[in-house]
Formats: sequence, structure tokens, C-alpha cells
Amino acid sequence: MKKFITILSLLAFVGTSAMAQFPGGGPGGPGGRGGQRGDGNGRPGQQQTPTLNLEGNAPKGNSKITGFIIDEAVTTAVEFANVALYNKENKVVDGAMADEKGKFTLSRVAAGEYKLVVTFIGYADKTIDNIKVEKGKDIDLGVIKLATSAKQLDEVTVSAEKSMIEEKVDRLVYNAEKDITSKGGDAADVLRKVPLLTVDLDGNVSLRGTSNIRVLINNKPSTIIASSIADALKMIPSELIKSVEVITSPSAKYDAEGSGGIINIITKKSTIQGLTLNVDAGAGIRGSNLGLNGSIRKGKLGVTMGGGGRAFYNKAGVSLDQSTLVNGNTILTKQTADAFDNGIFGRYNLGFDYDISKNQSLTAGVNFGTRNFIRTQDFTTNIYSNNVLNSTSFRNVDSKDLSNSVDVNLDYIRTFKPSQEWSVSTQYSKSNLKNNFLAELLDESGTLASRQKNLNNNINQEVTVQTDFQTPIKTNQMFEVGLKGIFRQVNSDFSYQVAGATGDFASDVRNPAGLLDYSQNIASGYLSYTYSTKNKYTFKAGARYEYTTIDARDQIKDIDIPAYGNLVPSVNISKTFGNTTLKAGYNKRIQRPGLQQLNPNFNLANPQNITIGNPSLRPEITDNFELSVSSSIKKLYLNASVFGRQTNNSILRLSSPSDTLIGAVITTFQNIGTQQVFGSNIYGNLNITPKWSVNAGVDVFYNYLEGQTRNVDGSSSLSSNTGVVVGGRLQTQIQLKNGWGIQGFSFFRGRQVQLQGTEGGFYMYSVGFRKDFKNKKGSIGLATDNFFGGMVRRSTLESAQFKQVSVNNIYNQNVKLTFSYKIGNMRMVEQKKTKSVRNDDVKAGESNNNN
Repeated sequence: MKKFITILSLLAFVGTSAMAQFPGGGPGGPGGRGGQRGDGNGRPGQQQTPTLNLEGNAPKGNSKITGFIIDEAVTTAVEFANVALYNKENKVVDGAMADEKGKFTLSRVAAGEYKLVVTFIGYADKTIDNIKVEKGKDIDLGVIKLATSAKQLDEVTVSAEKSMIEEKVDRLVYNAEKDITSKGGDAADVLRKVPLLTVDLDGNVSLRGTSNIRVLINNKPSTIIASSIADALKMIPSELIKSVEVITSPSAKYDAEGSGGIINIITKKSTIQGLTLNVDAGAGIRGSNLGLNGSIRKGKLGVTMGGGGRAFYNKAGVSLDQSTLVNGNTILTKQTADAFDNGIFGRYNLGFDYDISKNQSLTAGVNFGTRNFIRTQDFTTNIYSNNVLNSTSFRNVDSKDLSNSVDVNLDYIRTFKPSQEWSVSTQYSKSNLKNNFLAELLDESGTLASRQKNLNNNINQEVTVQTDFQTPIKTNQMFEVGLKGIFRQVNSDFSYQVAGATGDFASDVRNPAGLLDYSQNIASGYLSYTYSTKNKYTFKAGARYEYTTIDARDQIKDIDIPAYGNLVPSVNISKTFGNTTLKAGYNKRIQRPGLQQLNPNFNLANPQNITIGNPSLRPEITDNFELSVSSSIKKLYLNASVFGRQTNNSILRLSSPSDTLIGAVITTFQNIGTQQVFGSNIYGNLNITPKWSVNAGVDVFYNYLEGQTRNVDGSSSLSSNTGVVVGGRLQTQIQLKNGWGIQGFSFFRGRQVQLQGTEGGFYMYSVGFRKDFKNKKGSIGLATDNFFGGMVRRSTLESAQFKQVSVNNIYNQNVKLTFSYKIGNMRMVEQKKTKSVRNDDVKAGESNNNN
């Protein structure tokens, strides 16, 4: 049925008999429909009326039959509808396709009696009988109205159903729109279910054991992602996500950034003609969501507008046991804290696309994201010196992470012939981030003694301009070339203020105010060549050169960071044997530091556990190798891969005791490390029945890290740490009768090594049910997450000077009710091909927000 639908969308006439009788009625060129020339861009070309070829037996005349085809509900043109003319013997004698305005013309019609049949996917067939044509006289049928066919739409939905997991030549695709348990969540909930990916409880993403990746949204970057991937994922409601692409071996066409690979989140776009409005809502004991998305398309112009928001509320408990060695004395810190989190996140968009002509198009869009995360924590801290209690303090902290971002893009693409195209893409992005806290310090009796606050304002903006050109060479080769410029500006302005129990705040002389002005400009160009052989070998090789200049200054002086250039090669080879594909790849990648690694602001919300950035960081350089095999065996799909990764100049977290704050540990970032990773991924999908599928995967990798750490006497020495990390996932989905569906999911990741300790493992699970309405326009669902008491994660840090054990209890049990409904009329149109900016070059920060 899926193949049948594909053929229908390419035919100029209904039925294989019509196709046989008209040479112009077969499929067009790449991207075209039958009876017309395709523009190679997924769009039909200019209409051409087919020529009769009935071996001299078809009558020819000089009359015309014309008319306009519209949708009876929304009174808009039905573009490219199929028109067939039958004689009294019920044989096709002529045919055509409607143009973009719904108009069709049948020329050279002989005198006689006929009937006309109009067809298009998603509509009921329309037959006009008793058409009498007189010699030399034209007939205008006027407006012909087509009614939507619910039955046909149902067939399209079922037969075009995608698998949850698809593997393409250069990427793995997770079709998130089929996931019924993620409704009411955010992008982090979706990414947790994607093979090869790990998303921890804070929303930090890693690919094959590394968090040095690049996340794109619809092939585009966002400045909020540069600040923190975890924060950005919370802004994107799960209902907006169509699919997630995991690219482990990017070609030279992609920016060199992202040592582990690229994750591309594809949101739902309008592929319909007419006017629609989608409503998604959900309510749960941990969070609620609301989304509205509308689209209207008429002729050459399409407009989409909408977005979604999510609010959550969650409790957490944290304990910290920490011992430090200071001047020969052992300082023991025991700390507990109860936390309550409130967050409101949203992402909203307005988009336009316009066909200038059959081979030129413009797209433009504005995306706005907002994030408001508020955490209240009540700390109790006991400090012991040589096992004797030295002090007890109470600290109530209100932290506010507030941010908003805007991305504006304008893109142009021109197609010269099939697969030969030139594009220009531009984008402006800006994010504003406030990371503030207000602390109240209480004495042992609980009386307010003093107050502290930190004000930290950050701005991250960038302008990107790029141009790309690709052209085929013969039928089995492709050449691609492109140029790109990124102009990035990062600013951080921070200050600490103190006050007594009453009175005004004043600057803290022990922690003076500071700032960072950081400008980064990147010029790059690439060449890529693809060659395919008749015996199903495909070779893709390319190289990219990037030159980076940096100007940085703090409040006092310039920061000397020399310019640097990088040549980044990539090679990918694949070979297909029947249902089995073997792939091998090598690429070199760059990982530049992100805002949270650069920001020199001391985060003193918890004075026993402080984080500070380093504006002098330089990029990491990584060599990646991978070998994979995939095969389909009846109802079973299997994919297995082995990979290796060597990273030099690695950016690692480095912790050491504070010289001024007793019992405190300060964490910063340094280019001190070398990291080696070797591992394997095994993934399988089994369709037990057409309605029941099960997929599972296992990830195993060995991690070796080494770097310079600080000794007790203040000197440095080479330290190392090794370990094996195991993770896995299991998911099943069943489609039942009468529109019912059920899905279950579970995931775990074992303990992961760090240079100075380990990061605790964790697991997650969920079960969901959904009931589709009979008209297929809506559904209602019920899902539950982690219903056996929430999560516990235990992590350690250790060196010659200190030892830290932290336990994080996250009470994230959740039950949620979801509702989705679609109103308006829709019909299928061709999805347009677009080009847009892709910035893949910033190491995203880590988040300490638990929710």
C-alpha cells in the first residue's frame, strides 16, 4: 500500500492504462510528477499537457475542455489534481493535471460524448457525466468541488506508518511522533529513548559516552543551546518533535564542532494545504503542558504559527559528605538540603515559505524561546575539624535561572536542474541569561543574621552567513562546496552584594564584580565528493578548513588567546549486500568551549560546592573511527557498531579545595586531559505482529582519562582513571483495536568514570495508554513515569586533597493525562526542500538543575 501511494503521487493520470497511453503521463524527473518536468527539488515543475498516443486510433479535434478544481470546505485550489477524460466505451482518451491555481485544460478534444473523472489523494473521486462536445466549440466546466475522503485519509495514515527507528545512509532516525509516553514532557524525555544517546536526570545529553556533541533544531543552531543543551531541551515541548536524527560520522558539509557527533531535532512542519489548528494539552502531578499550532497555506505562500509551553513542579533532596585536607587538618563537611523546583518553559515560532518560481523559493522564520527555572533550597551545614564540630549554619537560597532566546532566519534556494542547486542562508540569534540567587543566612536559633545575592547577566549573540552549491557529475557522483562565516559575541557581567538582616545591599569586597567580553569569529570552507558504483559501493570524502580568531577581555586586562586554524577531513564508505549494509567512517572534529565553561562568575549558591568558568579555554581536537553493520531478517532489524575516539587537549572538570573558604571545593575547567574511548552499540527492532513491535539496545564502552591534578603541596602530577560503562534500553508498542494503543519504556546507564571520581548511574521507566478518536482528529492518553519512588543518584569526587560523596534524591514519580485535537481541513501537498544555517561548533554547558 505504501508503494501504491507513492506511485499515485507521481502519476499524471489515474490507472496504469492512462499511463500507458500517454508517454508524458509517467513519472517525471527527480521530484516531479507524471506528465510534467520535475525541478529536482521535491516540487512539480510547469504543467505539460500529455500527448495522445493511441497508435492512430484516438480521434483528435479542435475543442477544449477547461475548469477549476477547488476544495469544497476551504474553497482553495487543489493543486496538481489528476484529470482523466473517458469515452462512451469507458476508455481513457485524454488527461491532464491541474496547475497551482487548480486550473486544467484538455486540448484537441474530438466531438463526442464523454465523462470526466478528477482524483487526488485525500479526496473522494469526482465524476462529471454527460459531457457533450461539439466540433469547434469549447466547454468550460467552471468550478469543480472536491470533498475530502476520510476513508482515503485513514488509509494514508495506516499505510504510510513509519517504524519507530529508521536507519538511513548517514544517520539513525527516531520517529518521536509515534511515541505516546512522551506527551506532556519536553525534548529531554524524547531524547532519552533514542538509540546511542544518554540523557541524565539534569537533561545533559551524551552520545556514545561523550557530552561533546552539537544539537541542532531543524538543521539550525540556537544561541540558547550554546549556553546549555539541558536548558534548551526544556524549552521544546515533546509534542512539537517529529523526529530525532543522530549523525555519528558527519561529512565535511557540517561544521567541525561536536567531537561525538550531531543530534538534529526535527519539529513538526506544515505539509498540508488549507487551514488547520492543533491543540495539545496535558496535566500531571509533576507537570502540565499546553500547545497550540496553526498553519495556513494558499498557492505559493505558506504560514505557520504556534508553540507550546510546559510548567513543572518537583521536590528533591540532596546530601553531601565532603572531607578536605587543609594545612594538615582534616575538614569534614556534612550538608543536607531540601529543594523545591518550579519551572516554566516554552518555544514559539512564526514561519513563512514562498515559491518565487518553479525553481526558486524563500523561507523565513522567527523562533522565540523562554525558560524560567526557580529553585528554593534550605541548607543545613555542619563543619568538623579533626572530628570536632566546629560550626553549624543554616542557609535558605532562592535561585533563578531566567533566559530567553530569539532566532531569525532568511534562506534562499535555487534549483538549476535535478540535484543541482545553490543556496544562501542567514541567521541572527541572541539569548539573554540571568543566573541570580538570593541567600538568607540564619544563626543556630533560626534568626536571620545576614543576606547575600549574586547578579549574573549574560548575552550570547551570533550572526551567520553561508552559501552552498552542489551539482551531480554524471549519474553516480556528487560534488559539494560551501563557505560560511560565524560572528559570535559573548558577554557576562556579574557582581556579589551583601547586607545585614536589614538595610541595603552593598558590594562584597571579598568577591568583587567582574565581566567578560568574548568575541569569536570563524571563517570556514569545505569540499565534498560522493561516488557510487554499480555494485553498491558508496564513497564520500571531504575536507573542511576553519580559521578562528578570538578577542577576549575581563574587567582588568586583555586575555591572550591566539588565533588557530584546523583542517578537518572526513571519509565514509558503505557497501550493501542484499539486505545487509556495512559502513565505515573516519572524521576529525573540534569542540570549542561554551558559555558555561567560559563564564568566570563564581557560583556561590552553595558555598561548599563552587563552580567557576575559564575564559582562556582552547578547543578540543578529536579523531573518530567507527564500523557498523545493519541487516533486515524478515521481521527483525539489527544494527551493531564498534567505535573508537581519541581526544587531545580535552576540556575536563577539575576540582580542588578552596584556599579561603573552609571545607569548600571549587570546580573549574581546564585543557589538561587526554581521553580515549572504545566501545560497541547493539540495537534491534522486532515486529512481532503488524501491530506489536519491540526494540532494545545495549551500549558498552571503555573510557580512559588522564590529566594534571593538584597535589597536597600545591604541585601538579599526572592522574588517570579508567572504567567500563554499560547502558541499555527496552521499548515496546502495541496497537490495539478501536484506536487503543499501549507503550512501555525503560532505560538505564551504569556508573560513569570521571578524571577525579565517578558519576552515578540511574534508570528510568514509563508506561502509557492512548485512545484515538474515531475521526482520527484527536486522542486522549494516560501515562506514568518512575512510579516506584523516583530516582537516586550517587556520585563521587576524589583526589589527594579531598573526597566528596553526593547523593541526589529526585522524587519524580508522575502521572499525566494528555489530550490532543486537530481542527480544520487538510490535504496533502509536496513538502518543500529548504536550506538553512547549521552551526555545529560550540561545546554546550552542563546543567545542575534536577527536575
